Amino acid sequence: MDFWQYEKEALAEGHAAVCGCDEAGAGPLAGPVYAAAVILPLGEDIPGLDDSKKLTEKKREALLPVIQERALAWSVAWVDAEEIDKTDILSARMRAMQLAMEGLSRQPDFALIDGNRDRGRSAAITTPHRCLVKGDSLSASIAAASILAKVSRDRYMVAMAEKYPKYRFDKHKGYGTKLHYELLAQHGPSPIHRRTFLKNL
Repeated sequence: MDFWQYEKEALAEGHAAVCGCDEAGAGPLAGPVYAAAVILPLGEDIPGLDDSKKLTEKKREALLPVIQERALAWSVAWVDAEEIDKTDILSARMRAMQLAMEGLSRQPDFALIDGNRDRGRSAAITTPHRCLVKGDSLSASIAAASILAKVSRDRYMVAMAEKYPKYRFDKHKGYGTKLHYELLAQHGPSPIHRRTFLKNL
């Protein structure tokens, strides 16, 4: 499988700047959803580049500065828990991805989007695009975006662990682990919890 197949197809169709876009943190009970957009030079060899979910935290952290250095453009954006509660997680994911693309120093004329959705009730991807299921395993640009989004979100949650130490956000990053549910039962939700995700508490 050519990790650049979809970028090559988009460029062959006449697009000049093709970005990959992915998000991290759709499922957690707390914290923002993050998204990243990356334009890589076609065929840029970044050893170890893969879907962020297949990499260790240490490997993701090591790849982040390499991606930032070698990308033609990169951008990270997020939508916070309050906005997720006001809208819905699908809309928040779409808004975060569109914001990431709009934040690129070089505007893409085509985007490769991870997943099979490009619109929620209150937000949609407006950049011309193609959705790729498991795109972070199929496209180098999406894989790079998945790493930027994941590392950026994890770093934010570690910072929140210092602000709200009793929730141990550094341990579970906001995901619904046994420890997280136990701490929620003890302390109730924090200001960064997604209230709409806590209906069963």
